[in-house]
Amino acid sequence: MPASGPASWTPDSDSGITIDWVEANGLTFEVAQAGEGDHLALCLHGFPEIHYSWRHQIPLLVEKGYRVWAPNLRGYGGTSRPGKVRDYGLDHLTQDVAALIDASGAKKVTLIAHDWGAIIAWMFAILKLRPLERLVIMNVPHPAVGRRELKNWSQLKKSWYIFFFQLPVLPQLGLGRGDSRAVGRLIADTSCNKERFGRDVQEMYSAAARRPGARTAMVSYYRALLRHRDSVDPGDFRIETPTLMLWGEEDVAIDINCTVGTEQWVPNLTLKRFPGVSHWVQQDAPDEVNSELRDWLPNV
Repeated sequence: MPASGPASWTPDSDSGITIDWVEANGLTFEVAQAGEGDHLALCLHGFPEIHYSWRHQIPLLVEKGYRVWAPNLRGYGGTSRPGKVRDYGLDHLTQDVAALIDASGAKKVTLIAHDWGAIIAWMFAILKLRPLERLVIMNVPHPAVGRRELKNWSQLKKSWYIFFFQLPVLPQLGLGRGDSRAVGRLIADTSCNKERFGRDVQEMYSAAARRPGARTAMVSYYRALLRHRDSVDPGDFRIETPTLMLWGEEDVAIDINCTVGTEQWVPNLTLKRFPGVSHWVQQDAPDEVNSELRDWLPNV
């Protein structure tokens, strides 16, 4: 069953975006959908966001001929919210992506992902669970690079929150401060172009975090990442899929060195860095990101 409450985002009636419910991998996913055709652009959001984070990219992708699905990941928004930390292991998260692709009936798939969505997307591509035409990653390192950089103090100190999230109760209480307005402020305060993260945008994320069990689900991703790190076997970590990596250089959580050396595991890599742009790259600099997507993604 979906999580309780109304839809997490009600797009403008003239946007061409609808919110639908999709059964996949034993869960019910709340999915923003637009466009039509056999080539699916599947957009995976990050923490502590929802599908709304792709609002600037969905129209562009439709214009280029893609059918677009932007699901709320398990535990987020109106999507089903499993209750155990083990339910948020990467084996389950990558199978969610496979099941969504199967449910779409698409013949071709381009995977576009940010933050936690990108962690899932990297592993999905490494495991080769379904064929991908192209992969777009935003502000998350390839897992082999991430493991390397966590041995360096410059990245380890930026990753303090991962360890804080292992504590019981306190992380949920922190995210819930001020009726969960802390979640919206977190995004706005760590952005570079703060005019793009006004009260209406902040409230979209805060409202999603106020749903019963939502903050626990968000934190469970990080808990499962450490407690069940062996839930998938990445093998040689290689990805042959053509990959575009978009990176806001002013990321407070992930060091820029996390882009270095990615081509060792992803030989068909294009890297674009955005000075003066934060971790929330596709929202912080939507015009610049869309320009890169327009040039790199083929029309279909």
